[in-house]
Amino acid sequence: MLKLSAVSAFYGGIQALKAVSIEAEEGSITTLVGANGAGKSTTLCAISGLVKISSGQIIYHDKAINGLHPQKILKLGIAQVPERRGVFQEMSVYDNLLCGAYLRSDTKAIASDIERVYNYFPILKDKRKQMGKDLSGGQQQMLAIGRALMSNPKFLLLDEPSLGLAPLVIEELFKTIQEFADSGYGVLLIEQNVNMAMQIARKAYVMELGNIVLQGDPKELCNNDHVRKAYLGI
Repeated sequence: MLKLSAVSAFYGGIQALKAVSIEAEEGSITTLVGANGAGKSTTLCAISGLVKISSGQIIYHDKAINGLHPQKILKLGIAQVPERRGVFQEMSVYDNLLCGAYLRSDTKAIASDIERVYNYFPILKDKRKQMGKDLSGGQQQMLAIGRALMSNPKFLLLDEPSLGLAPLVIEELFKTIQEFADSGYGVLLIEQNVNMAMQIARKAYVMELGNIVLQGDPKELCNNDHVRKAYLGI
């Protein structure tokens, strides 16, 4: 389990997180929704060690990981896919994937994991020699997720994976994210498409101005008047 307990953090001199508590399990999708600037991305960066927390604890498998170097957190099995993908534009698809395994030395397992990524995203195998810049937005998102998978994680932190993608691509992408959870990965999902996120998540949290204001079963939250008006456009 990944657990945030009363985590506070500052970003650019502003308190971005205010005693945030979240629990996310492996083999399950947990979604964190909220408006832009609510603190969602800061939450993921705090987990990854990219943002230092000022108080509270981040626990993974019963051990505190706050204060660890991001590389150490990645080695422990937590991989983040950043907003806007961060694909290496001047590198091939294949080399992008290899970059995801830069902390590993198990050559045979790396080769096997590349094939596993290709099974999730067959188009990447077809385009394995193409440069990152030559891929469509959807293909770049697949590549960014595939690169994270190459670190051999147990937990995926996904930041706005559907951003800028066509509806049909989003639908296929969300099916694959569900497959990750079904395969045992933990997924903490930040997503602008709140309706889609609520459909696949087992647990949901609503964040506003650095605070968790609502949490619980996604289906129940979708019937909450505030959620319906603020995030579902109902």
